[in-house]
Amino acid sequence: MNGSLITPATPDATVLRVTHIVYGLHALGLAIGAFGAASVLGSFLFGWPSIIAVILNYIYRGQARGTWLESHFSWQIRTFWYALAWAVVVALVSIPLTVILVGIGTWILGMAVLGIWAIYRIGRGWLRLNDRQPMPMN
Repeated sequence: MNGSLITPATPDATVLRVTHIVYGLHALGLAIGAFGAASVLGSFLFGWPSIIAVILNYIYRGQARGTWLESHFSWQIRTFWYALAWAVVVALVSIPLTVILVGIGTWILGMAVLGIWAIYRIGRGWLRLNDRQPMPMN
Protein backbone atom coordinates (compact mmCIF):
# COMPACT_ATOMS: atom_id res chain seq x y z
CA MET A 1 0.00 0.00 0.00
CA ASN A 2 1.14 3.50 -0.68
CA GLY A 3 -0.40 4.93 2.50
CA SER A 4 -3.15 6.85 0.77
CA LEU A 5 -6.60 6.91 2.24
CA ILE A 6 -9.48 5.33 0.42
CA THR A 7 -12.15 7.96 -0.10
CA PRO A 8 -15.80 7.09 -0.46
CA ALA A 9 -17.41 7.44 -3.85
CA THR A 10 -18.86 10.79 -4.81
CA PRO A 11 -22.65 10.67 -4.52
CA ASP A 12 -24.85 11.13 -7.54
CA ALA A 13 -26.55 14.56 -7.70
CA THR A 14 -29.96 12.85 -7.74
CA VAL A 15 -29.24 11.02 -4.49
CA LEU A 16 -28.05 14.25 -2.88
CA ARG A 17 -31.28 15.95 -3.99
CA VAL A 18 -33.37 13.05 -2.66
CA THR A 19 -31.58 13.28 0.70
CA HIS A 20 -32.54 16.97 0.92
CA ILE A 21 -36.12 16.12 -0.10
CA VAL A 22 -36.35 13.45 2.60
CA TYR A 23 -35.19 15.89 5.29
CA GLY A 24 -37.63 18.45 3.91
CA LEU A 25 -40.54 15.99 4.00
CA HIS A 26 -39.71 15.00 7.57
CA ALA A 27 -39.45 18.68 8.54
CA LEU A 28 -42.82 19.33 6.89
CA GLY A 29 -44.34 16.46 8.87
CA LEU A 30 -42.94 17.89 12.10
CA ALA A 31 -44.17 21.41 11.23
CA ILE A 32 -47.67 20.14 10.44
CA GLY A 33 -47.73 18.59 13.90
CA ALA A 34 -46.34 21.69 15.58
CA PHE A 35 -48.71 24.14 13.92
CA GLY A 36 -51.72 21.92 13.23
CA ALA A 37 -54.21 19.91 15.20
CA ALA A 38 -52.02 16.78 15.37
CA SER A 39 -49.12 16.20 17.75
CA VAL A 40 -45.56 16.73 16.51
CA LEU A 41 -44.69 13.06 16.92
CA GLY A 42 -48.01 11.80 15.58
CA SER A 43 -47.63 13.89 12.44
CA PHE A 44 -44.02 12.76 12.07
CA LEU A 45 -44.90 9.07 12.35
CA PHE A 46 -48.25 8.91 10.61
CA GLY A 47 -48.40 11.94 8.31
CA TRP A 48 -47.99 11.53 4.56
CA PRO A 49 -44.78 13.62 4.34
CA SER A 50 -42.79 11.29 6.60
CA ILE A 51 -44.28 8.15 5.12
CA ILE A 52 -43.24 9.32 1.64
CA ALA A 53 -39.81 10.22 3.06
CA VAL A 54 -39.26 6.72 4.47
CA ILE A 55 -40.36 5.14 1.18
CA LEU A 56 -37.85 7.36 -0.68
CA ASN A 57 -35.16 6.32 1.82
CA TYR A 58 -35.65 2.67 0.99
CA ILE A 59 -35.92 3.27 -2.77
CA TYR A 60 -32.68 5.30 -3.01
CA ARG A 61 -30.70 3.71 -0.18
CA GLY A 62 -28.78 1.39 -2.52
CA GLN A 63 -27.66 4.32 -4.68
CA ALA A 64 -26.23 6.04 -1.60
CA ARG A 65 -24.19 2.98 -0.58
CA GLY A 66 -20.47 3.66 -0.49
CA THR A 67 -20.90 7.44 -0.35
CA TRP A 68 -21.00 9.83 2.58
CA LEU A 69 -24.76 10.08 2.00
CA GLU A 70 -25.19 6.50 3.16
CA SER A 71 -24.83 7.73 6.74
CA HIS A 72 -27.67 10.22 6.19
CA PHE A 73 -29.96 7.52 4.82
CA SER A 74 -29.24 5.36 7.88
CA TRP A 75 -29.77 8.38 10.16
CA GLN A 76 -33.13 9.21 8.56
CA ILE A 77 -34.37 5.63 8.63
CA ARG A 78 -33.25 5.08 12.23
CA THR A 79 -34.87 8.35 13.32
CA PHE A 80 -38.24 7.24 11.98
CA TRP A 81 -38.15 3.66 13.28
CA TYR A 82 -36.66 4.55 16.69
CA ALA A 83 -39.35 7.22 17.16
CA LEU A 84 -42.02 4.66 16.34
CA ALA A 85 -40.50 2.05 18.67
CA TRP A 86 -40.20 4.51 21.56
CA ALA A 87 -43.76 5.75 20.95
CA VAL A 88 -44.96 2.16 21.35
CA VAL A 89 -42.98 1.87 24.61
CA VAL A 90 -44.50 5.11 25.90
CA ALA A 91 -47.97 3.86 24.98
CA LEU A 92 -47.42 0.47 26.63
CA VAL A 93 -46.28 2.15 29.84
CA SER A 94 -48.89 4.93 29.81
CA ILE A 95 -52.05 3.00 28.97
CA PRO A 96 -52.07 0.85 32.14
CA LEU A 97 -51.15 3.92 34.21
CA THR A 98 -54.25 5.81 33.03
CA VAL A 99 -56.19 3.85 35.62
CA ILE A 100 -54.55 5.99 38.28
CA LEU A 101 -54.45 9.10 36.03
CA VAL A 102 -50.64 9.14 35.94
CA GLY A 103 -50.70 7.65 32.45
CA ILE A 104 -52.01 10.85 30.93
CA GLY A 105 -48.94 12.67 32.21
CA THR A 106 -46.49 9.98 31.11
CA TRP A 107 -48.17 9.90 27.66
CA ILE A 108 -47.97 13.69 27.20
CA LEU A 109 -44.42 13.94 28.55
CA GLY A 110 -43.17 10.92 26.59
CA MET A 111 -44.64 12.09 23.30
CA ALA A 112 -43.37 15.65 23.85
CA VAL A 113 -39.83 14.42 24.53
CA LEU A 114 -39.95 12.17 21.47
CA GLY A 115 -41.22 15.08 19.36
CA ILE A 116 -38.32 17.28 20.50
CA TRP A 117 -35.91 14.40 19.83
CA ALA A 118 -37.27 13.98 16.28
CA ILE A 119 -36.94 17.73 15.63
CA TYR A 120 -33.34 17.60 16.87
CA ARG A 121 -32.47 14.57 14.71
CA ILE A 122 -33.95 16.00 11.52
CA GLY A 123 -32.44 19.45 12.15
CA ARG A 124 -28.99 18.11 12.99
CA GLY A 125 -28.99 15.80 9.98
CA TRP A 126 -30.10 18.49 7.54
CA LEU A 127 -27.49 20.95 8.84
CA ARG A 128 -24.73 18.38 8.39
CA LEU A 129 -26.04 17.54 4.93
CA ASN A 130 -25.85 21.23 3.99
CA ASP A 131 -22.24 21.21 5.21
CA ARG A 132 -21.63 18.03 3.15
CA GLN A 133 -20.66 16.10 6.28
CA PRO A 134 -21.62 12.49 7.03
CA MET A 135 -23.63 11.55 10.10
CA PRO A 136 -22.16 9.49 12.92
CA MET A 137 -22.84 5.80 12.33
CA ASN A 138 -24.01 4.98 15.87
